[in-house]
Amino acid sequence: MKREYTVIIERDEDGYYVADVPELHGCHTQATSLDELMSRVREAIELCREVQKPVRHRKQLIGVQRIAV
Repeated sequence: MKREYTVIIERDEDGYYVADVPELHGCHTQATSLDELMSRVREAIELCREVQKPVRHRKQLIGVQRIAV
């Protein structure tokens, strides 16, 4: 069954793209290009879905905000 996931993408200090999938605890990956990252994050999601059991009270991501103080 297909399902949509939120993927947070950041770039680290070494220039790697880093992806985190908040809906799947511990599901993250990195790559040197965005194309490679998206391929790897799809694979990571599939693997995380295989090993994680559904949890009824899992947190749901509402949004990501930037704030300047």
